[in-house]
Amino acid sequence: MSDGPGSRSLADWELEPAVDHIERVQREDGLILWYPDGPADPWDHVESAMALSVAGRDEAARHAYRWVTEAQHDDGALWATYGDSEDGDGAHEGDEPRKETHRSAYVAVGTYHHYLCTGDREFLETLWPTVRDALAFACDHQAPTGEIYWTVDPDGEVYEDALIAGCASIYKSLACGAAIADVLGRAGARDRWLEARSRLGEAIRSRPDRFDRTWESKSRYAMDWFYPVLCGVVTGAAARERLETGTDRFLEEELGCRCVADEPWVTVAESCELALSLAAVGRTERAREILEWLFQWTDDDGVFWTGYQFEDEAFWPGERPTWTGAAAVLAADALSGLSAAADLFTDPQPE
Repeated sequence: MSDGPGSRSLADWELEPAVDHIERVQREDGLILWYPDGPADPWDHVESAMALSVAGRDEAARHAYRWVTEAQHDDGALWATYGDSEDGDGAHEGDEPRKETHRSAYVAVGTYHHYLCTGDREFLETLWPTVRDALAFACDHQAPTGEIYWTVDPDGEVYEDALIAGCASIYKSLACGAAIADVLGRAGARDRWLEARSRLGEAIRSRPDRFDRTWESKSRYAMDWFYPVLCGVVTGAAARERLETGTDRFLEEELGCRCVADEPWVTVAESCELALSLAAVGRTERAREILEWLFQWTDDDGVFWTGYQFEDEAFWPGERPTWTGAAAVLAADALSGLSAAADLFTDPQPE
């Protein structure tokens, strides 16, 4: 669905400052923090690594994936948060240590993305055990009704509820894991993951009662709206209808996508992911228009703020997260074919 390789470059999109920012914030051990001296989480770490791959910063990207391999627990999981102020368990100080299934599994998406960008089969072989164990952790927590439980505490206690956006992310992770297994000739793992993905997709599409059962509904969050489209759970006419029905609720014209429907706050990352979702249903011109809006939310160096509070007319919060710029790079890639992985989110693999 992209315009084709070479139609527009990273520099043409003025996204080189965003990638430079990611590389500056990356720690010596490979972990990409949200911002200097801040926390990190495995999902956003992988997204930032994906932007490095699109930009051709291959060594920095490989270093990020080495961090995942080294940080991964024996059960295939990662802590939900990390950072410069880590406690004895490795989690970020002040955060409750827990292992979230979608954050642990997302390494499969990043690994396959880097392979598509580089064609580096040796990298794929090296990351295979990490991907295998991460997806096994997620699948080990799949309910009989198909959803995958959100998190596990340090003692192994499972929180038996599920998030729509988190499960949609795992759906994409399972698709990418299956694609990796196919490349490497691991048919058994591929078939297991595709079967788990099929059950998970059915739960997301047909069993809303299995989500948000023990906490307040997350439907006010934009991610619940478009993530099933972004991750390929809902496709075709149903995907177009889903996006159309939420547009008035979440999209602020010429500003971006609200993070939360009832808050006057547009965020760059959600806006970029909405652009990706629109590209996936063929609405590339609208996606491009939304992405173009977002460059008003950069600092003097061209690095993106988290978002803009349009009632207060202020950037809020006053942070410039690495993963925000990464989302912009991935959206630009999908629209302009900057890398060989440009179609990863716009050409979903069918069940």
